[in-house]
Amino acid sequence: MNEDEADLSAFPPPERREPCELYLISPQDVGGNFADRLKAALSGGPVAAFQLRVKGVEQHELARLAEPLQRICADAEVAFIVNDSVSLAKRLDADGVHLGQSDGDPRVARSILGPSKQIGVTCHASRHLAMEAGEAGADYVAFGAFYDTLTKPSEHRPEPQLLSWWASLFEIPCVAIGGITPENAPPLVKAGADFIAVCNAVWGTENAAEAVRRFDEVLRGTPASRDAAATTANG
Repeated sequence: MNEDEADLSAFPPPERREPCELYLISPQDVGGNFADRLKAALSGGPVAAFQLRVKGVEQHELARLAEPLQRICADAEVAFIVNDSVSLAKRLDADGVHLGQSDGDPRVARSILGPSKQIGVTCHASRHLAMEAGEAGADYVAFGAFYDTLTKPSEHRPEPQLLSWWASLFEIPCVAIGGITPENAPPLVKAGADFIAVCNAVWGTENAAEAVRRFDEVLRGTPASRDAAATTANG
């Protein structure tokens, strides 16, 4: 039996030492008035990080789109993370990079970006991949998708107990991602997620600041109102 087949029931949620934090992921379209939407969202409550995740755009154009967003994040003291591309993260002097399983070795990213940058790694539902990422020097690991998601469909469906297992045994923070809303986030927070990553649950609403406020209520332990799901799409 390998690590991913072992029983997780022996790992209850650990005692939380730090509050769970919000990790925003960009929509595909970050042009137009998105900079204003980002600024509004960050006014709604505490946000730890913002990840620029835009596919199919040439790097020079993406760097142009990123500039005002990176400035807004810096002004709000929110970490600015680039998805997939170590070269773009280096070009922008971003706060870090998030790597999928096919986006390269964290050790190589570290050698390029330096010791002060944050490196995150997608680990799906795999304990083995997460331990490998930790051994390679990742600053955080991301598990998911925990729920159905329209943003980035995934065949992986980890149980919340995976977060408890990781938080009980390792110091490296873990991120929960995939279809998370204010209503379905509490089990993941309770299980031990250090960060909740969301996309469409904020950008798919008419009021991004209100969506962030609702998440803040959940992360601080105050239940979000029951109408949250009615106005928040999965993402």
